Amino acid sequence: MVKERGQKVIASNRKARHDYTILDTYEAGVVLVGTEVKSLRMGRASLVDAFAQVDDGEVWLHALHIPEYVAGTWTNHEVRRKRKLLLHRKEIERLIGKTKESGLSLIPLQMYFKDGYVKVELALAKGKKAYDKRQDLAKRDAQREIAKAHGRALKGRY
Repeated sequence: MVKERGQKVIASNRKARHDYTILDTYEAGVVLVGTEVKSLRMGRASLVDAFAQVDDGEVWLHALHIPEYVAGTWTNHEVRRKRKLLLHRKEIERLIGKTKESGLSLIPLQMYFKDGYVKVELALAKGKKAYDKRQDLAKRDAQREIAKAHGRALKGRY
């Protein structure tokens, strides 16, 4: 059997970058059962309400929605069970310190296959206030206008 190569994105949490300021990212493996992997291979997952927590020195992913495998039998998995994440001990200790002291959250940004294994990109993030979101939107609009004006100037239409 040929081993898979490269990355294939299963699901991404696009709203996370809007709602949170991303401070640091980590790549973690996920402990799954067979029908979950089959459902993920069909490209079915949702990270919308998902979050991670550190409990007793282990990192757990909560509220990740992986729908039941269509061809599964009575051995099918629970749709929203908590799943264990695989990280190095030093990374877990760093996450424990950061989440306890400064009130940061662990948010999954995307889920993907990497060389045949399911990985989750976790972000250490701080929640944005409403005015932060407005500032980011205004900054993005200003950058877009600058890029348009620059493009027009290069074409000689300004």
